[in-house]
Amino acid sequence: MQSLKRKVGVLGLSANIINTIVGAGIFALPAIVAANLGSASIYAYLFCGILITLVMLCFAEVGSKVTSSGGVYSYIKSSFGPYFGFLTAILFVISAISADAAVTNAITDLLSSIFPFFKSKTVKIIFSFLVFFGLGYLNVIGIKESIRMIKIITIIKLIPLLLLVFFSWQDVTVQNLAINNIPDFTQIGKTSLLLFFAFQGAESALSISGEIINPRKNIPKAIFISITGVLILYILIQTVSQGVLGDTLPNFSKNPLSEVANHLVGPIGFTVLTIGAGVSMFGYLSSESLGIPRVLYKAAKDNTLPIKWLAKIHPKFETPYTAVIVYSVVAFVFSLLGGFQELAIIASATILLVYLGVSLSVIKLRKNKTFDKNDFKLPGGATIPILSAIIIITLLFSLTKAEVIGIVAATIILTFLYLLKKKKYH
Repeated sequence: MQSLKRKVGVLGLSANIINTIVGAGIFALPAIVAANLGSASIYAYLFCGILITLVMLCFAEVGSKVTSSGGVYSYIKSSFGPYFGFLTAILFVISAISADAAVTNAITDLLSSIFPFFKSKTVKIIFSFLVFFGLGYLNVIGIKESIRMIKIITIIKLIPLLLLVFFSWQDVTVQNLAINNIPDFTQIGKTSLLLFFAFQGAESALSISGEIINPRKNIPKAIFISITGVLILYILIQTVSQGVLGDTLPNFSKNPLSEVANHLVGPIGFTVLTIGAGVSMFGYLSSESLGIPRVLYKAAKDNTLPIKWLAKIHPKFETPYTAVIVYSVVAFVFSLLGGFQELAIIASATILLVYLGVSLSVIKLRKNKTFDKNDFKLPGGATIPILSAIIIITLLFSLTKAEVIGIVAATIILTFLYLLKKKKYH
């Protein structure tokens, strides 16, 4: 069977990870964090940075060992077998597509605040169609073209954020940054749980691992570059937001960064940052539409999903075109449904379970002697993956009863479907 070609370098993968992580959340995050911790917000960022670094270190080791397409699906299947691979593929794809559809609707809602015609249902449908099938077309004609666009979008989305940070320093009041009361560990931990979700995205971005040049070196490098860059950016944005707006920052929960820009240069700044939020969300979708079809492709190629035609590769463009088309169609249909409450319940828990699976995969794969000893390996034995797993399990205890019921129900249904598939094909 024809395979995907390795055409993406470390910069392309780094851009893909940054593009996925830096979505719409950062445009609202400063006010939410400030509401909980005030000027001591920096502690939450540092604490959350430690948490996400532990998890991403696990991704770096497993990603250097399992270098085929599919990302987290391939990691977990290689470690724990086809059943867990099946659960990961289905739950991960459903949660990702539902989130992508919701983000598309969020873009139209955001744009409607500037351009009222986006409130029209017909315009929303046309916009969703153009987004998903436009990105789908780009992903069919070649991964180089898709990565090139992602690099451009990443630069475009970062420019207004970096300019905001640069020009805000002159209006930062040192008194607004003074930490008068140090919050207790419980407060920092609670806020860090919220921040943790703002650092998600690498799991989708790494789905193109089967097309990475020299993956054993480039995947760990890209993870280190992107996570370090995102953490620094988030801390700088929080600092200038707090420094400019001070105690009023929590009052602008919907769009604090636009308010900072408005404070600096007036309504033009507000409009530019609002459009920047839309570009940021579109950038997130561009990376998602590149990565999620690769999960479908690899799961079908492994016969984890019994839909063989999803593993077809375009003879000219060397891309998983059938998986891309299926993703585009399903995501477009989901975007028309409007509400995704049930799917959102599954999505929130799924990411944590995926992270737990990857952390445990580090320990499991180290026992598999078929891997090259020169692969990237974390120091400290099992310390980092164990700490990562403990943190994620702690986060899982924060799920609501409805979220637990949703994920358990989905797991039972998928287990039944897996047993039916296994009986049919064996």
